[in-house]
Amino acid sequence: MVVPLLPLLLAPFVGSFLGTLIARLPEERPVVFDRSRCEACGHVLGVRDLIPVFSWLVLKRRCRHCGVKLSTFYPLIEGTALGVAVWAVLTVPAPLVWPTAALGWVLLALAVIDYRHFILPDVLTLPLIPAGLALAWWLDPGTFGSGLPGSALLHHALGAAAGFLGFAGLAWVYRTLRGREGLGLGDAKLLAAAGAWLSWTGLGSVLLWAAPLALVVTLAAGVIQGTLSDKLAGRSALPFGPFLALGFWLTWLYGPIRLGGLG
Repeated sequence: MVVPLLPLLLAPFVGSFLGTLIARLPEERPVVFDRSRCEACGHVLGVRDLIPVFSWLVLKRRCRHCGVKLSTFYPLIEGTALGVAVWAVLTVPAPLVWPTAALGWVLLALAVIDYRHFILPDVLTLPLIPAGLALAWWLDPGTFGSGLPGSALLHHALGAAAGFLGFAGLAWVYRTLRGREGLGLGDAKLLAAAGAWLSWTGLGSVLLWAAPLALVVTLAAGVIQGTLSDKLAGRSALPFGPFLALGFWLTWLYGPIRLGGLG
């Protein structure tokens, strides 16, 4: 088996960019057209300061210019981005490694941003929808005799619509019953993206991964923090995006969950 090495070699550098994206995008700071700087002293970082993980280790986790201790955030994101690429290489056929790794990297950024800021930026979420539809067509470009789009593309388009409308409807019901926001449209857009990649048949699995994991984390956090009653009463916010992203990723890699031998 020929192992695609390029995604593995580039993954840490992609992770470095993702770290910058995660840090700057929610604050509406320039992501591309601005040099990387030390967050403590503001000194512009050179190439030797920006080698993923390696620079952080060589500098002994301190800024070369002011000596302040550097955060573990960037090496963690760089290492996770490499892990995503390794996972993709080990799981999917070679032609799907790049799309899978790219999907994993975007989902990683979305999950961390939502965890830190309770937002799922449209600039990351919405492009996943046409990307998923394009991939569905690439994998199955067949057409009906009338020249209409192939059945695979149709199922994925229905998945995108069902993902958005279903979750948006659920958010409306929650808002109507509770009198406050509980589920954001960012989650609906992410589920639409999942439908575009997985087709409508995969949406149930995304939620079957996401909902129980979110419940377990909520209960565990409530017990650890002593705020279980608040969390059970819905008075404590929990970002759902990371769980949707994980459910999306696992369903893409391993297919829909089969219950009782069905599915």
